[in-house]
Amino acid sequence: MHTSPSSVRGIALVLFAAMLWGTTGTAQSFAPSTFSPYWVGALRLAIATGFFALLARRAPRRGAPWPWAVIALGGASVAVYNLSFFAGVRHSGVALGTAIAIGSGPIWAGLLQTWQQRRLPPLLWWLGTLVGVAGGVAMALGQGGGARLTAPGVALCLLAGLAYAVYALANKRIVERLDPARTNLAVFGSAALLSLPAAWLLGGSLQADTSAWAVVLFLGLVSTGVAYLLFTGGLRHISGATGVTLALGEPVTAFVLAVLVVGERQTWLAWLGLAGVLAGLLVVVWAEVRVNRGLRSA
Repeated sequence: MHTSPSSVRGIALVLFAAMLWGTTGTAQSFAPSTFSPYWVGALRLAIATGFFALLARRAPRRGAPWPWAVIALGGASVAVYNLSFFAGVRHSGVALGTAIAIGSGPIWAGLLQTWQQRRLPPLLWWLGTLVGVAGGVAMALGQGGGARLTAPGVALCLLAGLAYAVYALANKRIVERLDPARTNLAVFGSAALLSLPAAWLLGGSLQADTSAWAVVLFLGLVSTGVAYLLFTGGLRHISGATGVTLALGEPVTAFVLAVLVVGERQTWLAWLGLAGVLAGLLVVVWAEVRVNRGLRSA
């Protein structure tokens, strides 16, 4: 089958980014239990902003004007995602909260992209996305985590999924005019400015020891800085909705690390969910490649 090299490259970049995102939970397990998750989210955004600033100084300038309205939307979306996700997980438990937030993201992205472009993504894309989301929910619930179904928790996790979808679609529009380093510098710089005061209000004063700073540095430089640089680069070649769905590679990586590094034993439901996510991702990749092949031959 003839495929578009650019679409394959975009898919590979986003999947690699999702693998780096999947290290977040394992890395956070090494932080002290007293270290506020709000400060974790805010500090990793600030460190990633510094990382992008260094890269942006070396990146060639395109001369295009910066789309400040879209940048503000993307930055606000990242800040809302960080705060609502942590709060939603606190209300709903890790398993259910993660399942709702990550699982709803692709659905939100598909609906928003439909509204933007006035046409639905291919049926094959919807099939792969729904299978992947169902697998992600089964995998998360199969891993336990004290699920608590509350209206505020569900609302906050759905808001997190919506915010992530808005961020991805906004990011795709920005990177069409700016390089990936400046795109992320603008978005994450805006998000950090919003998140740091919020962390102080919600998490109290910053109290971090050496181990906490080591975790935050890893999260900021690797699972946020490098990962979102790859994700943004990938969005230049694939649709925003597909990028959000491919982010389901994150729980797959987290699942594998939990088994191999932490030594967790998984239930049959979790393994079945893993198979569903992988099957859904394969279908989404197939759908994206078919769309790009059709555009090239048109």
